[in-house]
Amino acid sequence: MHEFSIVQDLLSMCEKNAEQNNATKITKVEVKIGKLSGVEPHLLQTAFDTFKEKTICDGAEFLVHVQELVVGCRKCEAESVLEKNTFVCPKCGGDVEVLDGEDMYLMRLEME
Repeated sequence: MHEFSIVQDLLSMCEKNAEQNNATKITKVEVKIGKLSGVEPHLLQTAFDTFKEKTICDGAEFLVHVQELVVGCRKCEAESVLEKNTFVCPKCGGDVEVLDGEDMYLMRLEME
């Protein structure tokens, strides 16, 4: 389960940001996870809850926003949200490129 290693990196990033901003505690962590990122939100939540203890994030709220798969059509230039992993434009059937929904981002930290 790679969510554990992702959370360890996330906690390190949180500590670094807190240090740079002279914060002693992080109260909220918000992340965005794309549907194609390969990260399972519920497993990430479990890993965060497990590993945050005795860190600067101990007691922090963890919010996960799931990003839909957004594509742009190379033919008609329409931007669409795909409900299924069928990588064709729902408007014209053309070839598409992924615009959003593949990555995981640290969106926001609240610190004290």
